[in-house]
Amino acid sequence: MEYDPIKKDLGTVFNSSLFLRKLFYKLLDLLLLRTWHIHRELRAWPKFHDSFQMLDAGSGFGQYSFYIANKNKNCNITAVDVKDDQIADCNNFFAKCGINNVTFSVGDLTQPHATNAYDLVLCVDVMEHILEDVDVFTHFHRSMKAGAMLLISTPSDQGGSNADEHGESFIGEHVRDGYPVEEMREKLKKAGFDKAEILYSYGAPGKIAWKLSMKYPMSMLNATKLFFVILPFYYIVTYPFAYILNWVDTYSTHKTGTGLIVKAWK
Repeated sequence: MEYDPIKKDLGTVFNSSLFLRKLFYKLLDLLLLRTWHIHRELRAWPKFHDSFQMLDAGSGFGQYSFYIANKNKNCNITAVDVKDDQIADCNNFFAKCGINNVTFSVGDLTQPHATNAYDLVLCVDVMEHILEDVDVFTHFHRSMKAGAMLLISTPSDQGGSNADEHGESFIGEHVRDGYPVEEMREKLKKAGFDKAEILYSYGAPGKIAWKLSMKYPMSMLNATKLFFVILPFYYIVTYPFAYILNWVDTYSTHKTGTGLIVKAWK
């Protein structure tokens, strides 16, 4: 399934007002299990409430930069993405919101972009889209200050892209189905990261929650845009179950899972 056209349609709907855009961010925070895991790791990061420099690597809709900038007015965030339309949209929205500690710009993560600049590099739902992953990790390492942390969320090789029996990913834009833990560890080490912690996310509860809150609705939207009309009623019925499952997944340790939460330090 091609996920980007659906995201573009959703963005068009929710960009019609500041209220709807903020509501969109809140819905993403509630629905996306990876967001639950990322928020938990950010809150546990010792420098989260200090002054710090951050790279939002593959910023997308800008929801993570929005969350962090509102939690900490003393941080400065550089947000990059390859899609110039999303960058222009985010710059416009953040300016209207009066958020001046985030700067969005078009950038290719496979190319060098900074040296010893960041205390935190955040990379969510990105690495599964990039073939030259070791190059990206190397550039991350170069851009980070000593002691800085890299935080990644990406699919694992345990069914992370929900590939079907023909090996085709549920998300058509993915270039890999997911990372084995040891492969991720070796690639990070090759890029210069000697210390890394890799945990599974999307364990048994998370896989059910993802199907309820994301896979089934996206599949139906991909089939017909008419599903937009009944989508709110669908979530009224299903989301209480997904919420409980998201909470359990976020605060449990998993022996395996379809996602990885990766932390690495320079």
